[in-house]
Amino acid sequence: MSQASSKRGRVPIDRKAGFRPPTKDPGVAVLQTLLKQGRKSGQLNLSNRGFSTVPEAVWRINIDVPEEGKTVSLDNTEDRWWEQNDLTKLILASNALTELAEDIKLLPALTVLDVHDNQLKSLPNAIVELTNLQRLNLSHNCLSSLPSTISALKNLQLLHVSNNKLTELTEEIGGLFHLEDLDVSHNQLTEVPRTVGFMTRVMKFNIANNQLAHLPMELAAMTGLRSFDATHNALHSLPEELGSLNHLEQLHLRHNHLTHLPVLNKCAALKELHVGNNSIKGLTPEHLENLTSVAVLDLRDNRLSVLPLEITLLENLERLDLTNNDLSGLPYEMGNMQKLKFIVLDGNPMKGIRRDIIMRGTNEIKKYLSSRIEEPAQPTRNGEKGLKNQEGTSGIIGGGGGVDAHTVNAFKNLDYSNKKATSIPPDVWELARSSGITSANFSKNQFSELPENLVLTVDTLEDLNLGLNRLTVLHPDIGLFLKLVSLDLRNNQLSDLPKEMSSLQNLRYVTLSNNRFKQLPPVLYELQSLENILASDNQINVIDTQGLMRISTLACLDLMNNDITQVPPELGKCSGLRSLQLSGNPFRNPRPAILAKGTLALLEYLRDRITT
Repeated sequence: MSQASSKRGRVPIDRKAGFRPPTKDPGVAVLQTLLKQGRKSGQLNLSNRGFSTVPEAVWRINIDVPEEGKTVSLDNTEDRWWEQNDLTKLILASNALTELAEDIKLLPALTVLDVHDNQLKSLPNAIVELTNLQRLNLSHNCLSSLPSTISALKNLQLLHVSNNKLTELTEEIGGLFHLEDLDVSHNQLTEVPRTVGFMTRVMKFNIANNQLAHLPMELAAMTGLRSFDATHNALHSLPEELGSLNHLEQLHLRHNHLTHLPVLNKCAALKELHVGNNSIKGLTPEHLENLTSVAVLDLRDNRLSVLPLEITLLENLERLDLTNNDLSGLPYEMGNMQKLKFIVLDGNPMKGIRRDIIMRGTNEIKKYLSSRIEEPAQPTRNGEKGLKNQEGTSGIIGGGGGVDAHTVNAFKNLDYSNKKATSIPPDVWELARSSGITSANFSKNQFSELPENLVLTVDTLEDLNLGLNRLTVLHPDIGLFLKLVSLDLRNNQLSDLPKEMSSLQNLRYVTLSNNRFKQLPPVLYELQSLENILASDNQINVIDTQGLMRISTLACLDLMNNDITQVPPELGKCSGLRSLQLSGNPFRNPRPAILAKGTLALLEYLRDRITT
């Protein structure tokens, strides 16, 4: 080889390299910054950093002298690294961790450890030394079991191990006496240990989406239980002792193989009972007599052929889902259930109620049922047959396809729909006022503003339908209708609602579909009785989770076919939602497969992605 070619092959020497400061890996620099902040605050968030292992510096955050402390300066009063706080909160979520080092014991002050959405297959033995731990989130990992030593975490209040590969729960889990929230859903469990009965402080217990065929009677000893979810299992029966849970408020048992229910004789606090998608053939009067506090009753997709008259004892019932059963009729007395606002009857061989009445919704069903209640004949005067003349209270008024005054008086319902009207005759308004109507249907007309003289019904109106008109602005006078329960504004040209609507504190149902809203009107977040918001087919591009969480009663939210590009994980905190519809939007996550699993799975998916 020639001398020239030899020189060309040499690596050039940098004679000044020794005088330059060493270059830093940007990732290391970021980690050092986060560690520095963690020493000050006692909290360290390293979620979504792509870690396959936890850097050793994290475990030694309160032991090693930090980089800034290696250069001593008495003039620096800002970085007092020696005045650091013990790390109490560590978030390692959404990384690629396969294990946690035994050095975790170097963080004995931890009260919160969040490692959800990783690839952990086991837990370190040293985790038992975290005796101050109060919240432990292990969801979305690859754990096949929990160590028996987990009972050493005596101060643990929250334990989430959902979406793992658990095939059993250690019996020692019963030693977690301070536990309040236990989530082991979406695993492969075939039984629940009897020792759960020792966890008397647990208020929320989720064992949904497992392979459970039975439940232990000791479950009844969990006297603090408020919410119990065993959805999507293989349960054929329930222990009779379940009826003694006197603090239970929510019971979710959908998608099992139940043929009957125990009598919940002491569940006086029960507000929601979800037993849809089972094989239940009937409810006895005794069942219903003990459910008087229930507000939501889900009986869909069962084999019910008769609904006992005692259903009327559920005086707090607001939502009743009877979809896909074998019912041919309903007790007429249900028409007088004052709080019942939502009935679903689809998929039943109804003979006693016409299909067109069912299609008109809950109010029409109730009116029909109440009209069929037999009343004793009233005595008449002077041999009258009980027929009144057509002057004032019967006959057709309003001209040209007007309304039947007798119907308006009898049912307190004014139907002035599908008339292509821009105004309403004065005699119709007088009839509405004198009859004290509670329901008014002005849909399929050509109103561009609130119908004139609608204010005459302000003292009685509860249900107002202004759908399929030409409204571009809703007049502030709508805020005067303090008794309004349902407001239908679908298929108009609205882009906002007036702030005066904040006075409608009895409003439960609002329909805004097919308008021009770019966001849910902020005034809705001030309505503390609101249960249903139907706002599909608009131009909504953002979900205000803070606003929605202010509506504690919200049960149904329909935002299909809008312009939403991002679904915030915090939406999962709206745990009261029973129906959340988001399909037809341009967001990429959650994927359609997640949406197809239903509301409960979607909310859980979102909650698991919240960085705690």
